[in-house]
Amino acid sequence: MGSSSDFKSIQEQIQSALVSTTRTANQLAAEDLSFHRSSNPTVDEQLDETSERLLTLSSELLKSATKSTDLKAPELEDADDVEVHWSRIVDVIDTLLEKADTCLDEYTGLVKRKAAPTEEAGTQTKKTKAFTALDSSMRRANILKPQNAFEVKPDNTSASPWKPILTNKQHAIVPLDQSLGTFSNESESTHRLPPPNTSVKEQEVRVKKHKSKKRRLWRDMTTIWSTDSTFRYKHPYEAEILQLKYPEFMYETKEPIKYQPVETTTATFVDTFEGVEEMLAELKQADVIAIDTEHHDFRTYYGLLSLMQISTREKDWIVDTLQPWRHKLEILNEVFADPKIVKVLHGAYMDILWLQRDLGLYVVGLFDTFHAAESLQYTSKSLAYLLKRFVDFDADKKYQLADWRIRPIPEEMYYYARSDTHFLLYIFDLIRNELLARSNRSNMEEDYMTHVMEKSKETSLRRHERIVYDTTGGQGPNGWYNMLIKSSGNLTREQFAVFRAVHKWRDDLARREDESPMFVFSNSAIFDIARRLPPDPKALLSILGFPSSHASHIAKTSVTELFKVVTKAKAEGENGPSLSDFFRGSTIGIGEVAKQVFPNLGASSAGVLETKDLVSEQSKLWGQVPVGSRWDNTSGANAAADGQRFALPWAAFMENASVGESFGESFTVRSRKEPAPAQPNADSEPVEDTGFTLKAGKKRKAPEPEREEDEEQDGVATGTSNPTTPGLDGDEIALDDSDRELEKQDAERKARKAHKKAEKAAKKAAQAAAEKDTEGDDEEVPFDYSTAKSVLKKQRNGDDKGGRGKVFNPYKSLSADGPKPARRMHGEKPGKSATFKKV
Repeated sequence: MGSSSDFKSIQEQIQSALVSTTRTANQLAAEDLSFHRSSNPTVDEQLDETSERLLTLSSELLKSATKSTDLKAPELEDADDVEVHWSRIVDVIDTLLEKADTCLDEYTGLVKRKAAPTEEAGTQTKKTKAFTALDSSMRRANILKPQNAFEVKPDNTSASPWKPILTNKQHAIVPLDQSLGTFSNESESTHRLPPPNTSVKEQEVRVKKHKSKKRRLWRDMTTIWSTDSTFRYKHPYEAEILQLKYPEFMYETKEPIKYQPVETTTATFVDTFEGVEEMLAELKQADVIAIDTEHHDFRTYYGLLSLMQISTREKDWIVDTLQPWRHKLEILNEVFADPKIVKVLHGAYMDILWLQRDLGLYVVGLFDTFHAAESLQYTSKSLAYLLKRFVDFDADKKYQLADWRIRPIPEEMYYYARSDTHFLLYIFDLIRNELLARSNRSNMEEDYMTHVMEKSKETSLRRHERIVYDTTGGQGPNGWYNMLIKSSGNLTREQFAVFRAVHKWRDDLARREDESPMFVFSNSAIFDIARRLPPDPKALLSILGFPSSHASHIAKTSVTELFKVVTKAKAEGENGPSLSDFFRGSTIGIGEVAKQVFPNLGASSAGVLETKDLVSEQSKLWGQVPVGSRWDNTSGANAAADGQRFALPWAAFMENASVGESFGESFTVRSRKEPAPAQPNADSEPVEDTGFTLKAGKKRKAPEPEREEDEEQDGVATGTSNPTTPGLDGDEIALDDSDRELEKQDAERKARKAHKKAEKAAKKAAQAAAEKDTEGDDEEVPFDYSTAKSVLKKQRNGDDKGGRGKVFNPYKSLSADGPKPARRMHGEKPGKSATFKKV
């Protein structure tokens, strides 16, 4: 994907192609391909060729996707191999989806692309070499876990709310003891103070414009499954961030300050606390600094902040954050929380959480260049794009997945880490000037600089929360619900119970050993165990030993414990729900998900409409007719029982509808409350009929007289004379001339039918009498072929009226002594008949 491509248009094209392909595949699957194969040999050959071509293409794609990975692509010789190797195919597809997510994150700027050093030197900026696969020793290093030596070790098993590890609050407006209050309602911790020097109207516009849905979504998605407690801790620097006023130089256009040459400068590696203090003294003299972090999450449950890069305009530092005294890095809040010093980061939405979780650092005065690129509508928002655009630096992503716990840090990784912040302040100068050039501070809609600052504030207000495992529903980042949504096939009661139990056991083991669940063993291994239900520990160990399971040594050594979990779950699952039962009985819908993700949306968001405000009480098609009986308040007796009334949109609509009798005549639908219009006469003025008119499709019979009690309820007295139609009795119905003509035609048709029936009965009686006269004649009369009529050229003679002659009916017996009639085929129906029947 090129840096200049329009991501949105490419996304729409890909989505359109996927929808078209899926629709075509579903249409083909709905056809009876077996029938077409048997009826047309050409189609049979074409289907075989297409199947072979698709299998070959799928095999090649699987082989290509498994290159440079530990997965082994299955061989697909025929369609049955897809079912046989289904779990392995799913593993490959999952890997592809993860790579796609990573690439999209890089492209949108959520994950940074980085550059590796080259051997070429010159006056121009160094460029990276061509991309090569990262060595496995750098990607998954086999080293001692540094967290075992931490003075403050991580706690993965606690279910209590996460409390900030801050012990001393620098640059405080609100003291620390008051800042660490708790809350149970999300709205209690999301109060937004207006920026200074703004009018009330501007404050309202600013709240509506800059209220970040993304921030609330990310915050709630990380906290909704975080704890089962009724309270959480507030952000310690919430008041300081909300009342922050950026320095005046942020609104001044200045000449960009060029970065120091890479060839003549080096970064200082800080791995002692004394070195941290020396760095802090220099950072206090700066007015703007650049910050970035490197994270590792494969050999730990929550993750480890492994490296932190800090740059000023004159110097670069790389801080080792895996030292046992890492919690003492809290002293850097003298700079990080200083509102006079601007902190420049790119895509800081995760860096903010890692800094406060592991080091107790909070950023006040953030400027996120990702939001700036978004406001300026760059074709890409990634750091790699900004480096290429402003510095002509080709970033490389191969060290992105490196194991940043490696010590000493290899030279290539060291340069890669430094490049993140070395050029960032120069890019900041260029972007700031461009934002100011496009901004109009007198118009809130065009004040791009203020918009970026507000978005950066919202990013810095993010809070870290613990994640508690959801045993019942499988929801959350580490839950099993999303795994089942992506998988195919059904699970029986025992399989579903084993699936959940094994998933829970893996999470518990990962928490105890401080490993990621994927390190213990892969998701495909959970599905394999659930589907196969191993009968003994040896069979279970063989599943864990399969290459696609990626099972760790701690999982294999705990196979006996895991087998007990499988056996117990299988026994309990006999009376439990299956996978289909679980989804069928699930009540989680859009409304429930919205309540879970945004639990206090209605309370904290001003101007947000309630559900009842979004439902119209009147039909947009039928006009003033209520769309349901729930909103129809015209039924006097039932008006008080609104709470138990069903919503029947057609009940009130069709009641008291007057229907035309003749073919093609229109009928008018009126609401129950609207009175029937009076018949016009010579003295009265014409009445405009405002009812909605539909064309009747066929003739309808005149309605039968209704009972008196029904008539009184409906307000129509058919048992009395019509006041608008004089001369009619109570049981008469007023019909126009067209109705009388139809009645006359109907009577004539019935008379013809009765006449034909009488003639048929007379003929049948005459035939019976003739047969009776010849019963006594035993002598057979030989057949005279000379006088017989032609059979091949038989002319059917009509009756006296010129009608059609009698037609032979093979299913009717000619006489009692004659042969039996032919049997009718059972299930014979009119219309199409099947030529071939699939056996």
